[in-house]
Amino acid sequence: MRPGFPAGGVPVTGAEPAQKPCAVVPVFDHGAAVGDVVRGLRATGLPCIVVDDGSGPACAQILDDLARSLPGVTLVRRPRNGGKGAAVSDGLRTAQAAGFTHALQVDADGQHDLNDVPRFLAESAAWPGCVICGQPAFDASIPRLRYYLRYLTHVLVWLNTLSFDIVDSMCGFRIYPLPALIALLDGEALGSRMDFDIEVLVRLHWRGACMRWVPTRVRYPADGISHFRMVLDNVLITRLHARLFLGMLLRLPSIAARRLALRNRTSHA
Repeated sequence: MRPGFPAGGVPVTGAEPAQKPCAVVPVFDHGAAVGDVVRGLRATGLPCIVVDDGSGPACAQILDDLARSLPGVTLVRRPRNGGKGAAVSDGLRTAQAAGFTHALQVDADGQHDLNDVPRFLAESAAWPGCVICGQPAFDASIPRLRYYLRYLTHVLVWLNTLSFDIVDSMCGFRIYPLPALIALLDGEALGSRMDFDIEVLVRLHWRGACMRWVPTRVRYPADGISHFRMVLDNVLITRLHARLFLGMLLRLPSIAARRLALRNRTSHA
């Protein structure tokens, strides 16, 4: 059992139906990088759902050209910018409606190492009911303030789950089993911006979802465009942690009961 792997996941046995994965890429004015990202994903064989979250005319034209010129690319266009979470949610719903079973979420700014996509897909094929999460290894390009704020978020997530199961809640490089994600989206009002990635994993953990972790390199390109708003998004994330803490307190009896049941199953195994 890997660190950060809660109960509930079982490896594939050969009886499960074949997976049909795709990639979901939220985009907001990432015109300089998104072409390489989408072409890299298509090189792995993954169909791509690109969600234009209200980009300006220049980026919108680039996305139109990609959708026209690359087979296997579907462009979803939002009328106005709603945030990363809103764009990812639209992409996940589009993926399910198209018959896909799993979706690989990838950022459009080029920070994720697409050479690791086959490893993510292999892990998902072996553990189809689990969320496959990137465990980032940063190089020197990460801004130091962002690095320290990430660690603070890790601590708060561990508090809100009463566990160390979620190794990293902020890396947007992950594979979702779509039935579990769509059920969560239908049942909860999730944050629509940069708080989305954190909240999804915490609420899935509360529901007993299993998670697997794949180490992956993450870089912050010098010419990359980040839409993380240092003040506003940190305020949203702080409010999110306050809501999650209250949610954890309300769920404390069920969390304790699930832990006890797991301990009893483990002791009798």
